[in-house]
Formats: sequence, C-alpha cells, structure tokens
Amino acid sequence: MKFMRAGRSVLLALIGVALLTAAAALIISGFLEGREEATLEAEREKPIKPPLRVTLPERGEPIITLDDEAQDAVGLKTETLKPAKYQDQVRAYGTVLDLAALTTLNTNYIAAVSQLNTARARLAASQPAFTRAQALYAKNIGNLVQVQSTEAALIADRAAVEAAQSQVRTLRATAMQEWGPVIGNAMVVDGGLITRLIERVEFLLQITLPPGVELDDVPPTVSVEVVGKQRRSEARYISPATRTDPRIQGLTFFYAAPANSGVLPGMNVRAFLANGQPVDGIIVPPSAVVWWAGRAWVYRRLSPETFSRRDIPIDMPTEKDGGFVVPAALLADHGEVVTVGAQMLLSEEFRSQIQVEGDDD
Repeated sequence: MKFMRAGRSVLLALIGVALLTAAAALIISGFLEGREEATLEAEREKPIKPPLRVTLPERGEPIITLDDEAQDAVGLKTETLKPAKYQDQVRAYGTVLDLAALTTLNTNYIAAVSQLNTARARLAASQPAFTRAQALYAKNIGNLVQVQSTEAALIADRAAVEAAQSQVRTLRATAMQEWGPVIGNAMVVDGGLITRLIERVEFLLQITLPPGVELDDVPPTVSVEVVGKQRRSEARYISPATRTDPRIQGLTFFYAAPANSGVLPGMNVRAFLANGQPVDGIIVPPSAVVWWAGRAWVYRRLSPETFSRRDIPIDMPTEKDGGFVVPAALLADHGEVVTVGAQMLLSEEFRSQIQVEGDDD
C-alpha cells in the first residue's frame, strides 16, 4: 500500500514537472515570437528609402535620373515644343484714375463755351442797334439818350464776350496742362474721348515704367492685369502723361481700358508693354509648368534617362490654354520638355533632398 502511494506521488510530481516545463516553454516561445514580431514591425515601420535618383552638380539645377521602366511606371511623357514669336516685354505699374476732376473741368468748359456763344449773340444784336441809333440821331430823328443806351449795351456785350473768351482760354489751357494735348483737344474739339471716359465706356489708366527704363517705341496697346487677379485685358495708348507716379519716378503714359476689362478707379494694375522686335520663341503648354518658390519651371530632357529643371519667364501668356511663350534660347540646347509627369519629377527631386538630410542626421 505504501508502495502504491509513493508511486502515485512520484507520478504526480512528474506530471507537475512536465506541466511546469510546458508552461515555461510556452512562455519562452511567446516571448521569442513577440520579440520577433516586434522586430518585424519595426522593420516594416522604417522609412523605405528609394534608390537615390538625384545628382547635385556643383553648378546649376539638380539632375534627375529615371530609367525607361521608371518613366513608363509614372507615365512620363516629353514633347518637342512648338515654335512661336516671342515679344520682349517691359513690366510696368499703373493706376486707374478717378476722373472727377476731368468731369468738373469738362462741365465748366461746356458752360464757358455756352456763355461765350450767348455773349456773342448779344453783341451781334447790340452792334447794329447802336449803328441805327447813331444814324437816326444824325438825321435828327432819334435822340441822344437812345444813342447812349445802345452804346452802353454794346460796350457791355463786348466786355462779356472778352470775359467769356478769357474763361474758355483758361479752361482750355488747364485741360492741356493737366491732361495733355490729346485729352485736352478731345475736350475742346469733339469730346468723343471725353464722353467715353466720363460715361465709363472706357477707363483712363496711368502707366509708369520702372525708373531708368525706356522704350524703343511706345506700343499702341498693352496687356493689363489687375493686381491679385490672373485675368488680362488690353488697353489702348492715348498720350504721354502729364505727371508721373511719385512712388516710381519713371516715364508715364495714359492708356484707356474698356469697361469690360474689370478695372475700376483706384485699382492698381500691372502692365506689360512690348519692347523691341519679336524674336524666335516656343510655346510651353500649361501641363509642362510646375510652380515652386513663386516661379515657373519646366523639366528638360538632357538624355534618354536624365532631366533637369529650368525656370521660365511668364510675361507672355498664351491667349487660350494658359501656357506661356518663352525665348527659344532658354531651351535651345534641349528640344524636349516634360509635358506629363513634371510634378512627379519635382516631388522626386525634393524627396531625395529630404532623404539626404535624414541620412546626415
């Protein structure tokens, strides 16, 4: 009996040891699996660094290298751009003028001319009346009082004509001094331009060139863009201005913009004035343009697998599609430009720069 009890105790002890061993094995296995899973998770969470595709030359913009497979993967496309004529332009600044003073001047001039015409009509009547009174008095038909009264009326009418003429001359001179001969003569002669300006069929713009800038010839039209808007309209040349913008101190001109141009008195505008003869250029489509640091850029194909960024001027937008005409010399060395995928190249360029900075850290 005692032997059986002892055997049972040994058996229970062995079972307990086996259970403890199994539990320990499970704990160790779980620990190892957890550590391995944590290691794998950490590996998965590490940033995946793509192969560096950007080369930073000592001079110039970075060069991006993409093999044919990568180009196909992102759908990158290039085109040889279409030729066009590029017109060099001067960027100027302008203000839409308030014409209250011109309106008042024109009203006063019309009133002065009316007074002059009235005075002349009275003089035309008083002159023969005085002549008749003199003739009758000479024949002893009339009397001296009638002669004196008609003479006084004649003198008064002559004085009125002289005063009206002086007023008209003063207003005419004021118009010439303040607004120049073109606008001044328009007020004096036919009033067509003045009427359009006063009735706001057109708005008068004062365009001022940057200091020291001169034009070969003043262009008959300019492109005008309201500050803060991308819409452009055309304004026609009127005359040299009679004053300059004191903030800019450059050559100044008057231009007239149509009412549908979106300008209003008091607005500031940017003006683009053609200067010189047109030169050979190319049309850059909007899909090829990327924007960074407030400037427009395109990516040129340097070789079948390399591309480089180049800034372009935006002074000559195309009329319809939102592209730009740029001098052909800017892209003359490389005829193809990226038209699909340019934004991806810009992202790749700066992602690589961030990667390099992260490696340095």
